[in-house]
Amino acid sequence: MTQNSSPRSGRPLAVFDLDNTLADTAHRQRFLERRPRDWAAFFAAAPHDPPLTEGVALALESAKECEVVYLTGRPERHRRDTVAWLAAYGLPEGRIWMRRDDDRRPARSTKLETLRRLAQSREIRVLVDDDELVCQDAERAGFRVVRARWAAEASALKEAQEAEGRT
Repeated sequence: MTQNSSPRSGRPLAVFDLDNTLADTAHRQRFLERRPRDWAAFFAAAPHDPPLTEGVALALESAKECEVVYLTGRPERHRRDTVAWLAAYGLPEGRIWMRRDDDRRPARSTKLETLRRLAQSREIRVLVDDDELVCQDAERAGFRVVRARWAAEASALKEAQEAEGRT
């Protein structure tokens, strides 16, 4: 996963996932329900995701005490759209860790790797994510987790995250 540059601070980190944590992907799930999955269309529709009120409120509240950063399984090639989406909905500015375009490992692997790297130099106050496998692995590694259960269940996305390592 790669990051964009941002000045460092000593504040603890609040780490937020994007899809189905802050952004409602329900309108683009149909692209993952067909065979073969249409990943290009799935990601092309991301700029049109409505925000998830509960996730956005938690990010804004977290920003009062923490530096908010974003950890997503979205591929790096979608950074520009992701940055624009975060700004459009008034989310806190923060570093964004994204999956390398050629990385097909499960989200739980890539995210835990990044969390451990971050924890070497910063306190991670909380991880907020909707992926149960990511949450379980993060908790086992000693991280405090808030499960984002405010989005509709997205079984096709969950399967794709684990089996295909695409988001």
